[in-house]
Amino acid sequence: MEETEKTETPQKECIDWGRYVYGQTPMAANKETWRDVLVNNAHVGLPPPSADCDRCSVISGECLYYHYGCDGKDDRGWGCGYRTIQTISSWLCLNQPVSVRHPPSVNEIQQTLVEIGDKPDSFLGSREWIGTFEASLVLDQLYDVPCRIVHVRYGGELDQAVEDLHHHFLTRGSPVMMGGERDNSSKGILGVSTNKHGSYLLVMDPHYYGCPLDNNTLQTQGWVSWKPVSSLDQCSFYNICLPLTAKK
Repeated sequence: MEETEKTETPQKECIDWGRYVYGQTPMAANKETWRDVLVNNAHVGLPPPSADCDRCSVISGECLYYHYGCDGKDDRGWGCGYRTIQTISSWLCLNQPVSVRHPPSVNEIQQTLVEIGDKPDSFLGSREWIGTFEASLVLDQLYDVPCRIVHVRYGGELDQAVEDLHHHFLTRGSPVMMGGERDNSSKGILGVSTNKHGSYLLVMDPHYYGCPLDNNTLQTQGWVSWKPVSSLDQCSFYNICLPLTAKK
């Protein structure tokens, strides 16, 4: 099998990046040009959450903003976990020398989970959502990056996880994934900021659906924003997936 893979001519994967979904001019995209299609570093230029910030830790390097429908697949209502995995994968591709694999498609993520035995065959092609645990399995399988899952019993304990996030961004530098029970919308976390009044999370929300936007518009509309930890559901438990990427 390895010899076959070495001798085969790589095939370009042409994807409809929204032509039929948005009615816009189609964008050419394949495994060589995927990084040119999506918004890069959508958080750059976003002002800090407060002027009296004591500590601010954010990702190092580049990542792309994956969101609902960004590849022409309408995954509204169930695809947020897949999109956040893709955002983390883009960081691995752009910043880790050994991570040459392109970010997986939704179908490839499902196929991976089936192949490793986490999901049944019926999962393929389904609209079943996935969370931080599945994210850890996919990143480990496709990129050989193990993950640490931080479990927060309820929102009121999130302040205790802030130190874990500061440490992660300072020592690892990669985006993380967060999801919960009542608040079951997966989201990317790109940074954390703390002052004497509390802490804020730099959230990359994958739930946007529409044509690609520029950084300023994404930030103005709140798709990439600083959110007070206190604004999260205080009655929901949360899981945070920290990819254990190479230390900075």
